[in-house]
Amino acid sequence: MVTAYDRLVADGLVFSRGTAGYFVAEAAGAVIDSAPLEAGDAHEPVWLAQQSNDLRPGVLQASGGALPMAWLEDAIPTSLVQRALSHSGLGMASRCPPQGMNALRERLAMLMRGQGMGVDASRVMTTYGSTHAIDLIVRAFLKPGDAVIAEDPGYFLLFERLRQAGVRIVPVARRPDGVDLAELEAACVDHHPRLMFLQPVLHNPTGWSSTPANLHRVLQTAERHGVLIAEDDVHGQFQSGQPTRLAQLSGLEGVIYYSSFCKVLSPALRMGYVAAAPTLLKTLLRQKIYSVLTTPTLNELVLLELLSTGRLRKHAERIQRRLGAARVTAARSLRHTGVEFDAMGEAGIFLWGRLPESVDVPALVKGAYGQQIVLAPGSNFRADSAANDPHIRFNVVTSQNTRLSDYLVSRLRGLVASPAVAGSRTT
Repeated sequence: MVTAYDRLVADGLVFSRGTAGYFVAEAAGAVIDSAPLEAGDAHEPVWLAQQSNDLRPGVLQASGGALPMAWLEDAIPTSLVQRALSHSGLGMASRCPPQGMNALRERLAMLMRGQGMGVDASRVMTTYGSTHAIDLIVRAFLKPGDAVIAEDPGYFLLFERLRQAGVRIVPVARRPDGVDLAELEAACVDHHPRLMFLQPVLHNPTGWSSTPANLHRVLQTAERHGVLIAEDDVHGQFQSGQPTRLAQLSGLEGVIYYSSFCKVLSPALRMGYVAAAPTLLKTLLRQKIYSVLTTPTLNELVLLELLSTGRLRKHAERIQRRLGAARVTAARSLRHTGVEFDAMGEAGIFLWGRLPESVDVPALVKGAYGQQIVLAPGSNFRADSAANDPHIRFNVVTSQNTRLSDYLVSRLRGLVASPAVAGSRTT
């Protein structure tokens, strides 16, 4: 009976008046499920981030930045969570060191060493994923007025975080083989940047990876001008083999490396990590303590169990194979609708599709949302969000859906055919 009353109180159906007993609670009105960001904010970057996590029924995330939930269902079984918790002597009463559990940091260092990056556990710190890592780097090393180099196009939430910090964003064009080296040199000479954010492996939104030659030149330029590099490797788990990374080439000299398991394992786990030289990591650790103190013990125990058993490696390999097949299918389907590609990345979640010049991209995106299809226009990934861009970022898994291809065919087919028709009339 006591348990039954406790549950009724927890559900808000009854309430207690001390020794007077329990009384029926007044019925609450219906809760309206309305998000703080609605149609008026449509396709603004933060709105897009919200859409990808709200997961509203019937909405196709054709430009989403994550894998479908069905692809991740078996990544972390319940039995593994229970087993991970059992390894902690204090169970749910366990505390987590601010830098991260020693055993987990050693496993993360082993993971990096397997990727050719010579680090030990003392240079590693856990985070709530890559967005948290970006926030810590901005807090630790930038002040209002500083110049920061960012790839253009690039990760839209990075741009928003830099604007929030009051720094000057210096865009440098991203090419299929890496950043434009001439633009990078000119930006360093003209703006004396404090920091540059780069994503060499499976760049977001293009899916391109930098060549070793390009990365060598980047490191030389950064060293010559005294610029600190923040290397984003969030999508590296989707690349098979051994892609070249800046942290590998530099030995973490002048490079802060960060990655995440949120995309490849589970958005519910919210775990990532940062690796840096001791003096830089000490500054980042202070910022972590100031902002969140520490990451959850339970999350760290689960990630430790995943790394210790080899389950992460096997899961990542399966995802890589599935993404490879999805890329082929999605690219074929999108080309059929009239979408073209400047260059095809080797792997990963994204395709950077280019629309015909005559297409009104904002109107196309707005029309898609009217049919419950969320598309991310290229302008959202530009340092100058007002810039006109003919691209759309496509998710290779969700872009296979016939709802998307039917919509694009209805909007693009006539536009693609019209130049040829017009040309035939003039000959």
